[in-house]
Amino acid sequence: MTDTMLDALRARRSFYQLNKQSPLTEDELIRYVEEVVRLVPDAYDMKSQRAVLALGAQHDRLWDAVYDLFGGKVAREKTDSFKAGVGTVLFFYDRATIERMQRDIPSGADNFPLWALQSNGMLQLALWSGLCAQGYGASLQHYNPVIDERVRELFGVPEEYVLLAQLVFGGIAAHPEPKAEEDISARVKIAR
Repeated sequence: MTDTMLDALRARRSFYQLNKQSPLTEDELIRYVEEVVRLVPDAYDMKSQRAVLALGAQHDRLWDAVYDLFGGKVAREKTDSFKAGVGTVLFFYDRATIERMQRDIPSGADNFPLWALQSNGMLQLALWSGLCAQGYGASLQHYNPVIDERVRELFGVPEEYVLLAQLVFGGIAAHPEPKAEEDISARVKIAR
């Protein structure tokens, strides 16, 4: 059985050794990211996800800022390994969108924040898997909330955008070790 979705998920690994060799042109990459963001669903079609695609000097500035903000508690080698990549996708949800949906549909008010997180998780997985399927290596990082204010300054994002994760990607300098096999029955129950 051929399943391109499973193939993409299998290709999705945490790649930490990256380089600046991009399988796609910058224009192709931008269109790809925009299309994935457009296609990933959101409850009530609220469109709560936001993404910033940092490339070139902006990508480099981001990882220099992460190092500086942690005052050396994150090794320079680590932030430099991220900086060695092509770019970073910063994932946010828009708090203003969620609050509007809560006002417009009070019966779902408690769930809109949860649904926004679910949608953002789908977006993160779709872009991570998709970029790996395009020939990139990538890893998902979580340096927020420490970097939130600096990210707002660097990229001009509104206060209403809540940073959730950073997807670093680039050319593959080295592949990760194979994953250990898992007894999936510990996590999947079949009910017939």
